[in-house]
Amino acid sequence: MANQPKHENQKSTSSAPPIQKHEEDQVASVPSAMGLKDSLEKQYLKIKEHAETYPYVWASYIVVYGGFGLWTAYRWRKLRKTEDRVRTLQERLRKIVEAEESASSTKVVEKGSASSDKLSK
Repeated sequence: MANQPKHENQKSTSSAPPIQKHEEDQVASVPSAMGLKDSLEKQYLKIKEHAETYPYVWASYIVVYGGFGLWTAYRWRKLRKTEDRVRTLQERLRKIVEAEESASSTKVVEKGSASSDKLSK
């Protein structure tokens, strides 16, 4: 048997009908939600045990990532306040420019009508 070609050995080992594999796939996919729940629960218990075993490591995680989160929140809030202040100033500037444009356009119209009055006389 040692001298037999390898492809004959492969044929004999893979003689399982494909229908069984399909049925196994269906059975495995149906309780996947249950398996997911179990795996999440196992992962939670593992993390919980690790946190109880090494509290200083987890405290350092909280300090570092909590500090980073607080810094990010501070910078985000400061950015929002700056944006609001800039929007307010832009709106005030827009109103001033519109007022100057309307004032200059009325002066041009007045000058134009005054010069046309002089020409008509």
